[in-house]
Amino acid sequence: MNEIISGTILLLLIMDPLGNLPVFMSILKYIEPKRRKIILIREMIISLIIMILFLFSGESILNFLNLRTESVSISGGIILFLIAIKMIFPSSEDDNTGLPAGEEPFLVPLAIPLVAGPSLLATLMMLAHQYANQIHIIIISILIAWALTLIILLLSELFLRVLGEKGVNALERLMGLVLVMLATQMFLDGIRVYLKL
Repeated sequence: MNEIISGTILLLLIMDPLGNLPVFMSILKYIEPKRRKIILIREMIISLIIMILFLFSGESILNFLNLRTESVSISGGIILFLIAIKMIFPSSEDDNTGLPAGEEPFLVPLAIPLVAGPSLLATLMMLAHQYANQIHIIIISILIAWALTLIILLLSELFLRVLGEKGVNALERLMGLVLVMLATQMFLDGIRVYLKL
C-alpha cells in the first residue's frame, strides 16, 4: 500500500496538473466549453495509453540500450530536479504554447509533453525496473495519478477561481519543493546502488 501511495504522489507531482492548469486554459480558451471537455478527455486517454505502453516496453528499452537501473535512477533524479527547479522558479518563456489561437490541439502539446512528458516516461521506465515483479503497483499508481490529474483539469475553471493565479503558483512551488526532495532521494538511491557494485 505504501508503494502505491508513494508511486501515485511521485507520478502526480511529475504530471503537475496544478502547474499545467494555466497552460491548458490558455490552449483551450478559444474553444467552446463542451468541446473543451471532449478534447481534454481525449488527450488524457491518449496520454494514459502512452504511459501504459511505455511501462511495458521500458524494460526492453533498457536492455536494448544496455543501461543499468542505477544509471536510470541517477539520470531520472537529475531530470526531476531540473523540472522541480523550473516549478519553483518558472520563466515567462514557459507560457508559450506554440499553437495558433483557436486551433484544436491533438496529441501535442496536451497529451505529450504536458502530461506524458519525457520525465514521466523516464520515471515509468525506472519504476518498471524497480518493481519488475510487482507491475500491478505501478499500474494502480498510474491510474490513480491519471484520474486525479483528469479531475483537476476538468475542474480547471473552479480551481483558478478559488485559488486565483497566485494561489496556483504558490501550490506549484510547494509541489516543486516536494519534487526536489524526491529527485534527491532517487539520485542518492542510484549512487548507493552503484557504489555497492
